[in-house]
Amino acid sequence: MKASAFAYVKPTSLSDVFELFEQYGDAAQILAGGQSLIAALNMRLAAPAVLIDINSLTDLAGISVSNDTVRIGALARHRSLEHSAEIARCLPLIHQAMPHVAHAAIRNRGTFGGSIAYADPAAELPACSVALDATLQLASKSGERSVPARQFFKGLYETDLRPGEVLLGGEFRALQPGYRSAFLELARRHGDYAIVGVAAHGKFEGGRFSDASVVFFGISAVPVLAVSAAAALEGNPCSPDTVAAVQAAVSEDLEPYGDLYHSAATKLHLARVLAGRIVNALAGTAS
Repeated sequence: MKASAFAYVKPTSLSDVFELFEQYGDAAQILAGGQSLIAALNMRLAAPAVLIDINSLTDLAGISVSNDTVRIGALARHRSLEHSAEIARCLPLIHQAMPHVAHAAIRNRGTFGGSIAYADPAAELPACSVALDATLQLASKSGERSVPARQFFKGLYETDLRPGEVLLGGEFRALQPGYRSAFLELARRHGDYAIVGVAAHGKFEGGRFSDASVVFFGISAVPVLAVSAAAALEGNPCSPDTVAAVQAAVSEDLEPYGDLYHSAATKLHLARVLAGRIVNALAGTAS
């Protein structure tokens, strides 16, 4: 199948993008890496009147570190995140997640902003952004605003992006002393969509956990912040009892949906398996 006919525009400034949105409204769609959008066009799941190619907006492509803040531009490629020394040092959770994102050819073109804005429930970057409590920057003709990642994902492929808005990037707090990150996912084959995944970040000092966030993905319409699982970690050591408590808490946090290949019960079982593994990974005792 081929895409339906559409116009194509490649603006050189954000103001041009906003003018195009004003002209075309909901009939316009942003093209960044295109790794999800092009497939949707070819299957006619999307049929915009015009594609607005923002790849000339090079100011949106960078990764920068200032004091304790890491900023990732919307056009930063997955491959750049994967190989960035700053990301490896300051945001090890994202560094660990990137090799799980599809395959190298897709990571060469796919973008941070595309993954966040498309909000696929099995995607790695939305879950990492929630686990790290990132802040997302959005802009429209009327100005800029910031939205916590934990409030950005609203439903299946649904976000807090408003008509006429563009995602500029995200800001993250760099890794602090005593904190650790761990990322795990299960897929049928490496590079396939995650069946279930988990992104975790927290403090492990003096042999005990604190201030942890645990986020599951691939299991619901949005990344799920597992509050009960994090509470089961708080103040506790890495032990079989803690693992069992976290696994039990997962059942309180999650209401998985089934899909064509896996029942809800199977997904919950796999989430509990990953929950046990993530405790050991955060403590640095995983084999």
